Amino acid sequence: MAPRTVLVEADGGSRGNPGPAGYGAVLRDPATGAVLAERSEAIGTATNNVAEYQGLIAGLAAAAELGASEVEVRMDSKLVVEQMSGRWQIKHPGLRPLAAQAAQLVGRFAAVRFNWIPRDRNTHADALANAAMDAAAASGVATPTVAPPRVVEPPRRLGGPEPAGGGAAEVAARAETPGADLTTAPVSWEPRPSFTATRLILVRHGETEYTEQGRYSGRGDIALTGAGRAQVRATAARVAALAPNATAVISSPLSRCTATAEAIAAALGDVPVRRDDDLIECDFGAWEGRTFAEVRERWAGELDAWLAATRVAPPDGESFAQVADRCGRAVERLLGAYPGQTVVVVSHVSPIKLILRDALAASDAFLHRLYLDAAGISVLDRWPDGGVAVRSINDTAHLAQV
Repeated sequence: MAPRTVLVEADGGSRGNPGPAGYGAVLRDPATGAVLAERSEAIGTATNNVAEYQGLIAGLAAAAELGASEVEVRMDSKLVVEQMSGRWQIKHPGLRPLAAQAAQLVGRFAAVRFNWIPRDRNTHADALANAAMDAAAASGVATPTVAPPRVVEPPRRLGGPEPAGGGAAEVAARAETPGADLTTAPVSWEPRPSFTATRLILVRHGETEYTEQGRYSGRGDIALTGAGRAQVRATAARVAALAPNATAVISSPLSRCTATAEAIAAALGDVPVRRDDDLIECDFGAWEGRTFAEVRERWAGELDAWLAATRVAPPDGESFAQVADRCGRAVERLLGAYPGQTVVVVSHVSPIKLILRDALAASDAFLHRLYLDAAGISVLDRWPDGGVAVRSINDTAHLAQV
């Protein structure tokens, strides 16, 4: 039976800073103190802080291998503990990729706690790290080490179960596309004469004050601007032309979306508007209402970690992985409730990007490369057999005269 909670003691160091470096990590049963696993490695020439982070990464990876759901980390590196706890900024650019990798591993557990301990209470991990440093010095290797191989999450279908895996060449080629259901989604353009697709018209709400100012806009209920209301009128006319037979309009509960949805419903002939809480924007926590530059200045390390891994959340916020799960539930409900029909979905940047990421079987990098304008329209078809066709993304032709 996999342990529910694991204690990780980690350490790292170098002889010379930078110099021959190594790390050590010990995993214990917190109830008995019994050693469950050890990890240590010489990492060539590196600084003390790099080695400390490498020890943390190795310990977290080992805890994941053991199947732990909760982890308590104890280290004598005040810097690593405070940075991973979100209390200190990560200013050194060489540490940011390591912090991001550690944060990605943290996202695999239900809970991770970081505690600083004095060096004399971290002797086991310290001994492993010193043995690794001895090995690094003896080898004469002088190659700086930045990070071990990147942790790749298994492919996952948005809102669905983990795939069972395949082994075909296609699976190998798409192994880093977490939005893909590799086991069931058809991969050809073969016609499906016996099926009718459910068409989703994905609409981002109109402009708000935060949109115009480049501020993080999550759960705050920010109203449309005058320009946003003009965009909404143009968008409603465009949707009515694209989907005159739409049977429902589904909206995030926030007013910038419901106002957009109601205008579209009126243009369609008073089609009912239904709210779905799972379509709400990501909760950006402490970043809400701040500009991107303000977040970069105050939370540079946390921002880098968030950009690097969809399981990392902003301080006091919600991760993109959590948003993806609830958006997946919303899409599955729509497919069940409106088979073979056309439905308008009015939501926000993050939910729409995540839905499109999975429809295109794209990697997480897609989320930070796709730009979605306010009041932009995307069109997606889904067939009952799992077939997917993305017909358009971020159509804004209707906004040219706004």
